[in-house]
Amino acid sequence: MIGNFIADHIRGNNYLSFSKEIQQGIFLHREIDTFTDAHEVVRKSKRRLHERYRHYDGVIIDIFYDYFLAKNWANYSDVPLETYTKNVYDLFSSISDDLPVKSQNFIKYMIEYNILFNYQYKDGIAKVLNGMNTRTKGKSQMNLAIEDLVLLEDELQEDFTLFFKDLIAHTNQKFIELTSVSDTNEIQE
Repeated sequence: MIGNFIADHIRGNNYLSFSKEIQQGIFLHREIDTFTDAHEVVRKSKRRLHERYRHYDGVIIDIFYDYFLAKNWANYSDVPLETYTKNVYDLFSSISDDLPVKSQNFIKYMIEYNILFNYQYKDGIAKVLNGMNTRTKGKSQMNLAIEDLVLLEDELQEDFTLFFKDLIAHTNQKFIELTSVSDTNEIQE
């Protein structure tokens, strides 16, 4: 979980300073990004937004897919979303000082605004989109994307459901591959 969370803040081979487990999380995150970017259903979702948002369509779809995951959390986990988010916040708070500065800053933001829990609400998504629009100095117009979520919710929900089923299967397979390679390497050492 830690490696997956910090992966966007780790460049090149800077992952080498972390434990094998965190490295596995970083590799898994990178694999998930590659799989997601190449998936036809995700591309279909992005095309729905491309004319209005151009190269920001992928960021918006990521946020929309987070909304669908949180909104439908009970379909994917036996742990209630509120319990899961509290556990995530507690874990990251306890290790924050050992993480990249960008990760530390995002943890503070995530906890302050209870982002993971509030992803299940359109108001929570609107706040995230407004924040992203501010970060792009208004160029992205992501603040308008909440309108697209309302208009296209059924179609995007269907896209997400199809994609996420594939992502779960792919991630489970990659996790097995990553951990078996690590186990094999440890045995050989």
